Amino acid sequence: MRHFLTILDLSAVEAEAMLHRALDLKRNGLRLSTLAGKTLILLFEKASTRTRLSFEVAVRHLGGSCIFMSDRESQLGRNEPLRDTARVVSRYGDGLIVRTFGQEKLAELSRYSSVPVVNALSDAYHPCQVMSDLLTLAERIDGGVEGLGNQRVAWVGDGNNMAHSWINAAIQFPFELTLACPEGFGPDEGVLNLALEKGARVKLTHDPAEAVKDADFVNTDVWASMGQEGEQDKRARVFEGFQVNSDLLIRAAPGARVMHCLPAHRGEEITDEVMESEASIVWDQAENRLHMQKAILEWIYMERGGAQ
Repeated sequence: MRHFLTILDLSAVEAEAMLHRALDLKRNGLRLSTLAGKTLILLFEKASTRTRLSFEVAVRHLGGSCIFMSDRESQLGRNEPLRDTARVVSRYGDGLIVRTFGQEKLAELSRYSSVPVVNALSDAYHPCQVMSDLLTLAERIDGGVEGLGNQRVAWVGDGNNMAHSWINAAIQFPFELTLACPEGFGPDEGVLNLALEKGARVKLTHDPAEAVKDADFVNTDVWASMGQEGEQDKRARVFEGFQVNSDLLIRAAPGARVMHCLPAHRGEEITDEVMESEASIVWDQAENRLHMQKAILEWIYMERGGAQ
């Protein structure tokens, strides 16, 4: 049984194959029967637009069905032990797609679940999004998936779950990653050190201009993630100077593309001008969530023998 809690649950070979498969699914508009007769249960503590829609459509494209439950309808936000929830819910469905706060919740759910568990976002990681983002890169570069090693990627903003996921991705693919985060808001040291120990080309700076210099792709995210709304004013002050705008992009490589996993706070971490510019590929990122979710689900269930 395969769970997908971080991108490191894939081998480097599997990660590359998954990107190729997502490209194939997108180009050929394939509808398959991988999940025929299967029901996947979406357990969401955090609200979502793209994640819910892309997973629900992906499940249908693979011939399955799904049931959505928010924290108001499930026991995730209540007092039932997670191990009890996992044992019961996994007897009703063929997989759990979970969007939650703590990564430890996913770890416990996967430990006690009798069916695969997919991380649809946690405070620590967002593996489905970063795989979709890598798909978006591969579509635009010479050499496709195999050309990722020639790319320079900049991350500007908070050392959040997306920053962690990009750091993990740099372990699997040999692109060069530079993160610019304010002091005190960098990525987890353990996540960064693991990447460096494994030879990933990752660098951390506090200077956005340094991170963006000659970058092929410039990536950002909201300054205050879901659950951090109370820190919004403080973060707005701390992150001043970390906005992705036209002045910053001048330092990037010619033809550099801008990425944002959405939703965006226009005028804060990114300007409206940049979001609407030809450099922006955020809408392709959003679409690619669908194609990548299909490839992820295929990987999980084909490893288990496919549709049975």
